[in-house]
Amino acid sequence: MPTVEMTYLEAIRQGLRRLLQERNEVLLYGEDVGAFGGAFKVTLGLQEEFGKDRVFNTPISESAMIGAAIGMATQGLRPVVELQFVDFGMTAVHQLLNNAGPTHYRTGLSVPLTIRAPCGGGFGGGPFHSEELESLFCLMPGLKVVYPAFPSDARGLIYSAVMDPNPVIYLENKYLYRHVKEVMSDRFDPIPLGLARICRPGRDAVVLTYGAMVHEALRAAERLSAEKHYEIMVVDMRTLKPYDAETVIAAVTATNRVLIVHEGWRTCGFGAELAALVAERAFHLLDAPIRRVAAPDVPVPFAPSLEKAYRPDADKIGEALVELIEY
Repeated sequence: MPTVEMTYLEAIRQGLRRLLQERNEVLLYGEDVGAFGGAFKVTLGLQEEFGKDRVFNTPISESAMIGAAIGMATQGLRPVVELQFVDFGMTAVHQLLNNAGPTHYRTGLSVPLTIRAPCGGGFGGGPFHSEELESLFCLMPGLKVVYPAFPSDARGLIYSAVMDPNPVIYLENKYLYRHVKEVMSDRFDPIPLGLARICRPGRDAVVLTYGAMVHEALRAAERLSAEKHYEIMVVDMRTLKPYDAETVIAAVTATNRVLIVHEGWRTCGFGAELAALVAERAFHLLDAPIRRVAAPDVPVPFAPSLEKAYRPDADKIGEALVELIEY
C-alpha cells in the first residue's frame, strides 16, 4: 500500500476531502475557506474540486455561521464550520450552549454539525488568536470535544467527528499544522471518538495530555530516559469529551504517579477534570500527589520571550516529572 509523508494540516484536508467525496450531505463553509483556502490553507483546493455549493465563504459572523449550521443539521445535512480562530467562537457561545447542545434533549433531533477551531499558541499571535478554550466547550452539555495531536489521528478523527450525530468541537492546534509530519497510507479508517492513545509506555510516571503538549511530553520523556533512566508513559487523550477514563485509570495503575499537562490556563482547566477522576477512582494507587503543568492565569503574551515563558514545554515538563518521581 503506497505511503506518503503528510503534515497535520494536510491530514485534516485529506479527511475533509474524503467526507466531501463520500457524503453528499457534507458542506464546508466559513470565512475565506473557498478559493483562498482558509486562514491557514487547510481547505485549499476543495472549492475548486467540489464546487461553490459544497464549499463556500461566509460573512464575518460566527453566530450566524453556527446558527445556520444548527438548522442545516436538523434537516439532514452535515455542515462543517471553520472558525478562523477558536477565540472568535466566543461571539457564538449562545448558539453552542443554548441551541446546539440542548436541541436533541429538547426535540429528539440529531444535530450532526462540526466546528473546526484552530487554537493554541507558539507563533506570537497574542491574546486574541492563541487561546485554548477546550475546558469551556467541555462544560457545555450536548457537545463533544476532539483534540488530535498527530496527523493520522487528525485525519481519522475529523471523519468520525463529522459522521457523529452530535455537535462536535474539533480543535486544531495551529503550531502543529506544519511542524508535525507522519508517514501514512492514503487509505484510512475512521478513529472512534472517546479513545485515548498510549504514545509511549513507561513505569515511573504517566503524563496525561493532548494537542501540542503531547509532543513536548514525548521530548521530555526521551530526555529523562537518556539522562536519568526514568521511563515515562505518555497518554494522548485525543477526545476530551467523552474522555477515555478506563485508559487513564489503567495508566495510573501501571505507574502510580500522574502529571497532567495542557497548554490552556491552569485554574478550571481540563486538567482539573482529569485530576478529579484520578483522585476519585485511583487515589489508593498514588505514590505522590497529582501534579499539573499548565499556563498561568494571564492573557496569552504577544512578545515571543513572554509567550515562551507562558507556555509549557519539554523543560518544564521534565522538571515536574523529576520532582514527581523523586517525591
